[in-house]
Amino acid sequence: MTTEVSNDNGTHLLIEESRDARLMVLGSQGLGNVTGLLVGSTAIALAAHGKCPTVVIRGTSVPGGPVVVGVDGSPTSEAALAFAFEGASMRGCSLTAVMCWQDFMVESAYSATKFTVDWGQVEGEEQRLLAQRLAGWQEKYPDVQVHRVVLRDRPVRALMRYGAEAQLVVVGSHGHGGFAGMLLGSTSQALVHHVPCPLAIVRPAE
Repeated sequence: MTTEVSNDNGTHLLIEESRDARLMVLGSQGLGNVTGLLVGSTAIALAAHGKCPTVVIRGTSVPGGPVVVGVDGSPTSEAALAFAFEGASMRGCSLTAVMCWQDFMVESAYSATKFTVDWGQVEGEEQRLLAQRLAGWQEKYPDVQVHRVVLRDRPVRALMRYGAEAQLVVVGSHGHGGFAGMLLGSTSQALVHHVPCPLAIVRPAE
C-alpha cells in the first residue's frame, strides 16, 4: 500500500491515475455534497472519463449474492462480461447476465413493419444471442454458475431489480443506442445515481 497527498484537483488527479491503474474505487459521495445530491461530481467524472474500470461504492452489497452484469452485445458489453466473470470467480459466487430486448430496439424495428410481431420468437432469438455471448466466457470460467435472464424491459429497471440482491452490478460505459462521442451511456449514468449496490462501470481497453 502506498499513499499520496496532492494539491491537484481531485477529479483531474484520479483521471490521470486511472491511465496506469487496473481499477479505480471511490464512494458515491464525498466532501462538499449539496443536500439531495446522490452521487458526487468526482464519481460521475471518473465514470465518464476514467481509463480503467471504475467501481462506485453505494448501497448494500448482499453477502452470498451474485454478480449481475448487463449484456447488449456492444464492445463495452464484452469488456463488462470479462470483468464480471473474473469478479464472480474471485468471489466464488454465481453470475446473473441480464439482456433486455429494448437495448436492441426490437420494438422500434418491428413497429416499422405492418406485420404482427411474434414476441415468443423474438424472445427465443434473444435467448440464443445471449447464450452465444456467454459461451466463450463460460468455457474460460467453468467454476462460475451462470443464470441467463432475457427480459422485455428497460435495462435500468431490470438491473435495479436484480441489483437489490447482488454483491455487484457491472455495466459497460455505454452500449447500443449511444450517440457518437458519448462517454457515459444513459443506462450506466442512471445506475450511478440509483443502483442499490456497488456498481462497476467498464470501458474497453484503448
